[in-house]
Amino acid sequence: MPSGDAYWLITAPLEGSGPHEVHSQVSHLLVGSSSSSAGSSSSHPVPANHLSPPISLPPLRVGTLANLIALSESLPKSEASAQSCLSKIRDTLCSLLNDDQSAMSQHLVVKEQSLDDYLLGGWSWNAAKYRVEQPLEDVVASLERDVQSIDSVTKAKVQNYNVAKGQLTQLQRRKNGNLSVRGLADVVSKEDFVAQDSEFLETLLVAVPRNNVKDWLAKYERLTSMVVPRSSNKLAQDDEYALYNVTVFKKVRDEFVQKARENKFLIRDFQYSADLAEKTREELESTTQSEKDLWTELLRLSRTNFSEAFQALAHLKVVRAFVESVLRYGLPAEYWACIVKPNPKRVNPLKTALTTHFSSLDASKPKSKDNGKSSGGQTGEVPGEYANLLDEEQLPFVCVEVPQMKGE
Repeated sequence: MPSGDAYWLITAPLEGSGPHEVHSQVSHLLVGSSSSSAGSSSSHPVPANHLSPPISLPPLRVGTLANLIALSESLPKSEASAQSCLSKIRDTLCSLLNDDQSAMSQHLVVKEQSLDDYLLGGWSWNAAKYRVEQPLEDVVASLERDVQSIDSVTKAKVQNYNVAKGQLTQLQRRKNGNLSVRGLADVVSKEDFVAQDSEFLETLLVAVPRNNVKDWLAKYERLTSMVVPRSSNKLAQDDEYALYNVTVFKKVRDEFVQKARENKFLIRDFQYSADLAEKTREELESTTQSEKDLWTELLRLSRTNFSEAFQALAHLKVVRAFVESVLRYGLPAEYWACIVKPNPKRVNPLKTALTTHFSSLDASKPKSKDNGKSSGGQTGEVPGEYANLLDEEQLPFVCVEVPQMKGE
């Protein structure tokens, strides 16, 4: 069952009619005209669906039956890779833009157009980039390479940005966190380290939970031997911790650290330097600017890559529709095609109306008017048994879904 959350790329054989004649009939059916269109047996037009102009399928080379069957089996995997690439780009944009749907809609664009305008405004094959004179499997391989390249470049840029963002987060945590984790360069001064130049003594900094301050003051002198009496002073405090200094002999440092940990007192690993505060500030400013530059670069790249990847996916979908049409309806490859954006609330009536309109088609009896000779100069009859290779739900028309890639 085709989804109401996807565009429908549909094709049907012309059978002697012109593409504009078929399109006119389907258009009247879908937009909900007041009366049934000529040639349409449906008496229940379906409103609120959007229909593209007729799509001119490119003169793709059909090749052999074996090649068509192989493509019908491999194309869903190629499409899945392209859709996965697009989903990752969309998720990246969502993260960069903090899930701002208005901003997302400005970046989920294709060739600077909305998806609706790109697909429904008159889609055409990019013949300059994807040459139709080459074998069909080569066209697909070229599309696959484009998707793989886009995915690799995007992944590398995302990794670079995440590294910079992680570094910035760590620095911000050190600047803005509580006294157990934040940087202390702008909290303490030289005078707080009474044993800075001593050969035997060392001043330590201790983050003490606020509810353990009395415990610290009562115990610190006796946690180990060789602690300088009354050497601990409160240097700062926040909502969770108080910061104290304490002076001990270097030979008992490790033992003191262990005893402090056992009593839930956290020894901060800190070496005082007169220019540390300035270095810390400069590092934060530099990392902040680097993260901002990479954010801008990744946002611009994601916007571009989304456009490129969606175009590749659209071309893959058209190739799949072409392949399924040849397997179902046979040759010559003369088909009407268009893209429909269904009303999500009227999917069943839409499917019923299209099924009724194209009910004269019999996918199990493909028609060939060139005695099995393909446009690629190779022979191969297309028996109806291969209809089983197509959709499990056998609609009389070919329907290939194109994701709408919504921002949510």
